Parts: sequence; C-alpha cells; structure tokens
Amino acid sequence: MLSKRIVVCLDVKNGRTTKGIKFKNNVDVGDPVEMARIYYEEGADEIVFYDITASAEYRDIMIDVVEKVAQQIFIPFSVGGGVRSLDDMRRVLLAGAEKVSVNTAAVLNPKLIEEGAKAFGSQCIVLGMDVKKVTPTEKIPSGYEIVIHGGRTYTGIDALWWAKEAENLGAGEICLNSIDADGTQAGYEVNLTKLISENVSIPVIASGGAGVPEHLYEVLTTAKADAALIASMVHYGTYTIREIKEYLHNKGVKVRMVW
Repeated sequence: MLSKRIVVCLDVKNGRTTKGIKFKNNVDVGDPVEMARIYYEEGADEIVFYDITASAEYRDIMIDVVEKVAQQIFIPFSVGGGVRSLDDMRRVLLAGAEKVSVNTAAVLNPKLIEEGAKAFGSQCIVLGMDVKKVTPTEKIPSGYEIVIHGGRTYTGIDALWWAKEAENLGAGEICLNSIDADGTQAGYEVNLTKLISENVSIPVIASGGAGVPEHLYEVLTTAKADAALIASMVHYGTYTIREIKEYLHNKGVKVRMVW
C-alpha cells in the first residue's frame, strides 16, 4: 500500500505567498522561498506552487521564483499558473520542478495534456481542477462544474467528465480543488473527492477546506484520496506537518515519517 501524501500549497501572487477564502480576499502570508524550505524540513511530501493570477492576467509564470524554491527543497515540486504550451512546461521543468500543473490552458486546449505527456511523461503532467458545486443539469449531470481563470470563468463542463477525459489524454495525476471549500477550514468536499477518485485510476490530490487533522483523515479514507493538500492550517501556524502526520499515523493511515 502506498503512503498517503501531505502536500503543502503555496499560492503565489506578485512573488508573495497569499491565502484567500473561496478564491477571494487574499492576504499576504509570507515569502514562498522561505516557506517552502521550512515545510520541506518539517516533512512535507510535496510542494505545490501556483502563480494564481498568471492565467487571468495572461502573463508568464514567475520562473525566477520557481528556480529559487527548487533550490531549497529536495522533494517533489509541482508548479502551475500561466502554463500554456510545451515550451512553458519545458521552462518550468528546467527551473527545477518535477511536475507541471495545467488548469485553464488544458480546458482551452485539451491537446496540451496529450502533448505534454508524450514529451515529458504522464508522471510530469498534473491536471488542476477548480470545481464549483452547481444544480445538476443535462450538461452537468454530476452537479460539479469546472471553473477557470482563477475561479472567474464558468465553463459549462462537467467535472467528472473532464477528469476522465484528462486521464484518457495522458494526465498522470489530478489536483482537485473545491472552490466552495477553499480556505474555509471547514473540511474537504468529500462527496466531490470520492466521486472523482472512484472514477479515475490516476492519483487524486484533495484540495480545499483543510482545517484540522480529522479533515485529512476523512478525505484520505472515506473519500479515498491519494494525497491531501493543505495551506491555511500550516501557513497560520495552527498545526505543524509533524503533528498532522503523527495524528494520521496513530489513526492507522500510512504516511512517510521522517523523524
């Protein structure tokens, strides 16, 4: 049985780590380079770096910040935001990332997933999904809709269909973020996570809503997520990664212990 992963997310805007609630009212919480180093030393299994305004502002990702973070950590490092082409993917990987996360660009050009998987391997291609709960319709039967441009543009695309399609195109992993739960610290969107994880064969990272260790236990067991992404609960010093992992270990969840 593979260990469950604890993934720390750094949402970066103008070179600084920020945190919002439901994609709004973001506040500055620190320097991403320093924070990445601390989380690596504390035992994070992976760091995810999102340039959260690159897509909406139609600009390139901040490669210089990516390079500085990569120099500080020696665990898998996934980077997204403003990645629109194979050349963008190549630059991110050469800057030190192990994985490239595509979200808005993949929705607008699904072939990007296929091209990236062929060029760099499926293990390098992560599909980022920002999802909003909606009233089920014939077009969106699951009741979960894909939203792009940092939560600004509704697409009319069903989240379950898109997850399956992305897997078929070659995505090696899905980072599944619930906009409704994002930053609330009230718990993950368990129903959404379970729906996706039970219908694809690639790993699913649950994202959005972690507030206490119990939330991670629930999403990793009940919802069958392969990994749990956290931000607020460590950014604000409420918990350490060690405390979270010790809780999960004591509950019988297999996690990587590094002390």
